[in-house]
Amino acid sequence: MSAQLARTSAARAIDDPQAVRRAGRELLSLALIDTRNTLLARLAEDESAPALRLAAWAGWFQERWIARHLQRRRGEAADAGVPALAGIEPDAERWLEAQEPAPRPDVLRGYLCETLEITLDLLALADEDDAGLYVYRLALLHEDRVAEALVERRCAASPPARVEREPIWLPAQRWQLGSARGEGYVPHNERWAHEVAVPEFEIDAQAVNWRQYTEFAEDGGYDDRAWWSDDGWAWLQNGARRAPLGVEQFAGGVVALRGGRLQRAAAGQPVMHVSRHEAEAWCRWAGRRLPTEPEWELAAASAASRGFVWGDVFEWATGSARAWPDAGTPGPGCLDPAPPPLTLGVLRGASSATAARRRTAKARRFAPPERDTMTCGFRSCAL
Repeated sequence: MSAQLARTSAARAIDDPQAVRRAGRELLSLALIDTRNTLLARLAEDESAPALRLAAWAGWFQERWIARHLQRRRGEAADAGVPALAGIEPDAERWLEAQEPAPRPDVLRGYLCETLEITLDLLALADEDDAGLYVYRLALLHEDRVAEALVERRCAASPPARVEREPIWLPAQRWQLGSARGEGYVPHNERWAHEVAVPEFEIDAQAVNWRQYTEFAEDGGYDDRAWWSDDGWAWLQNGARRAPLGVEQFAGGVVALRGGRLQRAAAGQPVMHVSRHEAEAWCRWAGRRLPTEPEWELAAASAASRGFVWGDVFEWATGSARAWPDAGTPGPGCLDPAPPPLTLGVLRGASSATAARRRTAKARRFAPPERDTMTCGFRSCAL
């Protein structure tokens, strides 16, 4: 294989969600370099204290669960309570605290460079199996999310505007919800695949867009108690909200703060930075509802040929976050452990800021219903 073909093949592999979950040492090394380069590029766009502190988490997490982790070879069977070795930067843990000074950009970049070098050296010696590679796959997932969060912090995601399509009807059927065993590293909140019955349903072909959402706002949606749940109305009143995060006006088109400046949003662009409270209120006003997780996953995995589009924004689902059956105990450093009942909501899919290797229809995120800082939107189903 020529050098050019080898580079092309590697580039495809580090963007392939299934290949990355099963990645061995060589592919993991390339992916870890790729995500660190992405992180540094996004940090160059924003060197504010919150962004520096957020980026510091990437180096600290990688160091904590790899270089400082005495039982890293045991993978998920490791004891998370075993004391960790000392870190290379005495101030690293203080950088993570909001009340402490953020690191200087040059110091942080040096720390990120050194932690990556140590990680790659240890990776070259790791056992080539799921246990030996667990902490490296976990660190890759964490850093991909940090890079994504740097975009979200600035409200800088830019999903495409889409032509509206008719909703899609899907017949009643049984579906394997969640990810199957034997796929390498599977995030804890996707474990494990189990069969569920899904009644027939109609679902939007794409996420609700600004044109549709503006009708709700201009119809007094933020002032009419009838459309809001008790928790949603309390959230709305406490924050004196009259629009999604960053939106300055609806009249004459949506104008929102994006990437540090006011921009006009295309009418066909999916609505972004909405809480689940806002998504539910729009659905009540429109005479519709949010999809269930099985409905969303089934449509995302099977209805692309019929026009179902996902991945522009994370999408709220109805119901509360919970673990799937037989998920087991979360491993050390787990990013998505099941929360206490009825505390968090669920987001499905991906956003335009999500790394290609994380774009899978099985992906789930947990977040409070009031969270609107993520690049989150929604679609609806018929009642």
